[in-house]
Amino acid sequence: MAGIGNLPLGVAILAVLIGIFGFFVLLVGVFALIFGATIAIAGGSGVSVFGVGGVIGGLIILIVGLIILGVAVGLWGQRLWALVLAILVLLFYGAVEFVSGSVLALVIVALLLVYLVVVSKHFD
Repeated sequence: MAGIGNLPLGVAILAVLIGIFGFFVLLVGVFALIFGATIAIAGGSGVSVFGVGGVIGGLIILIVGLIILGVAVGLWGQRLWALVLAILVLLFYGAVEFVSGSVLALVIVALLLVYLVVVSKHFD
């Protein structure tokens, strides 16, 4: 396994930014779960929409936040699975940006993809 001294700066920055984003997604999931559970327990006319739906939505967002945090930790630890997942997400995001016609975002995604492919030799 590559040591911390071999962690490319760009990967470290991406891992930290992804970790911060994952933390906020996790917080949104927790708040949605609490809000949905509160509505479901309190009852009322919005129980079917906000109560159960809020709980299910909160759980899904919570799981996505945990996955994002896992990817951040994996990138920091230079794990190959995290690199592959990051590249797949960037490919998907690039396709979305291509369809939407956002040239600047597409260039940024392309640069990130090229960078991740170049530093892939640092991952186990």
